[in-house]
Amino acid sequence: MRDRLAQLDSLVPYLIVFSASACTLILEIVAGRILAPYIGVSLYTWTSIIGVVLAGISIGNYLGGLAADRFPHRVTLGLILLGGGTFTVIILPLIQTAAEGFITLPIILRIVLLTAVLFLPSSLVMGMVTPVVIRLHLRELDRSGNVVGRFYAVSTAGSILGVFITGFVLIQWIGTRPIVLAVGIFLFALAILFGDLWRMRFGLGGVVALCAIAAAAVLGLTQGWVDSSCQRESNYFCIKVRERQIEEQTVRTLTLDQLLHSYVARDDPEFLVYGYEKVTADFVALQHGRSERLSTLFIGGGGYTMPRLIEEVYPGSHVEVIEIDPAVTEIAHQLLWLRRDTAIITHNVDARMKIPELEPGSYDMVVGDAFNDFSVPYHLTTLEFNESVSELLRPGGVFIVNIVDNLGTGRFLRAYVNTLSRTFEHVYVLRDDDLWEDDPRSNVTYVVVGTDRPVTAADLAGASASAGRGEPVSRFMPDDVFERWYGRETDPVLLTDGFVPVDQMLAHLYLRSR
Repeated sequence: MRDRLAQLDSLVPYLIVFSASACTLILEIVAGRILAPYIGVSLYTWTSIIGVVLAGISIGNYLGGLAADRFPHRVTLGLILLGGGTFTVIILPLIQTAAEGFITLPIILRIVLLTAVLFLPSSLVMGMVTPVVIRLHLRELDRSGNVVGRFYAVSTAGSILGVFITGFVLIQWIGTRPIVLAVGIFLFALAILFGDLWRMRFGLGGVVALCAIAAAAVLGLTQGWVDSSCQRESNYFCIKVRERQIEEQTVRTLTLDQLLHSYVARDDPEFLVYGYEKVTADFVALQHGRSERLSTLFIGGGGYTMPRLIEEVYPGSHVEVIEIDPAVTEIAHQLLWLRRDTAIITHNVDARMKIPELEPGSYDMVVGDAFNDFSVPYHLTTLEFNESVSELLRPGGVFIVNIVDNLGTGRFLRAYVNTLSRTFEHVYVLRDDDLWEDDPRSNVTYVVVGTDRPVTAADLAGASASAGRGEPVSRFMPDDVFERWYGRETDPVLLTDGFVPVDQMLAHLYLRSR
């Protein structure tokens, strides 16, 4: 029995190191979801999160080494774990205050400071754990390399588990804020169990730790710390739905993280708010008039505004949607009036994985609605992807994509048009007005169309008249504007799977819009 207890006791240091590292990486993964409603999810966000957490671990390792040599006691470890739990729980009430406090700062500075205030203290304190544990259990200097190597191997294994279990299980299971509270309470428990806090005078450390657990649980549950503004948290988005009245219509909006993605009218599926949706609707009428049975594929479902319009306005049409997030589809059914018995077929998978499985030459129209100015799935912008889409289209089919950019300073729209023109004989840039070179907005949504058959404004007007619609809103980019814009000195980039610098091209939009 004593031998077994001794063996179990010898595993405790590894358990502590494993757990502390797992908690650190759990918080790192959760950080992206927690920060998304305030600063979005971008290259800058993840760069800041990774940099801040690594900085915290690095500083913590150094300070932990100093503390271990000066105070080589298990009470030291207990106090560190107690501090880690405290700084973790504090994240919850600080989120809103810190976000509002940095709102006037430039976006990059805001992202770095907000990330540092929330996540640097906890990662720093937990970075102190491993050096202290090693110092407490290093008995033989001639085997120090072996001991240190084992501890850091176990630490890394804990980090790996923290990443996988958070990304694949915890976020969808319990949500980000409850995860943070749970991590804090878990660290308090480790401090009580393995930190010898009861050896402090009058058992003060143990009493403090128990009080911390009780306070964290009570405050977290009663003060709304674990509540978020999300209707649903998925592995991809914080999903919010709000209701409002627009032009005497009952409309619900779908917001994914910070982006107001869709407007959906309860009683009128033809009610469209965004200009790019109206342009898309013009092309839907065109393709419906050309086809015996309109067949469409949407890359990105969102609020299912356009798929729902096609189903209701053009009965008998075939509509498929590739929406990567099943939670978005479920919200559309629950809150955005998408019927449960809809004929729309949804594939909850990445479009790049699904499209090769679809039947070639079976669609009149493929609509790319997965891009915005804060997040562009770069693997859906490349020459290789465009070629796979073109194989799905029937003769005369169109590939229509909405792109956010700035005509004067942006590089992404030109690169996308250049890339699309390598696949399709005819490529057009459209919008719903004529403010091509006079638009004061920094971020504008354009519609890019690729097809093997020419399309004119007269074609769109004729199709709209035949469908009983009003005048089309679509405006083609004039030839002289196109020549000045596309023929600038620098050659546009060709986007391929091997070279697709989309984040860098869109950085100026992100910085201007915040």
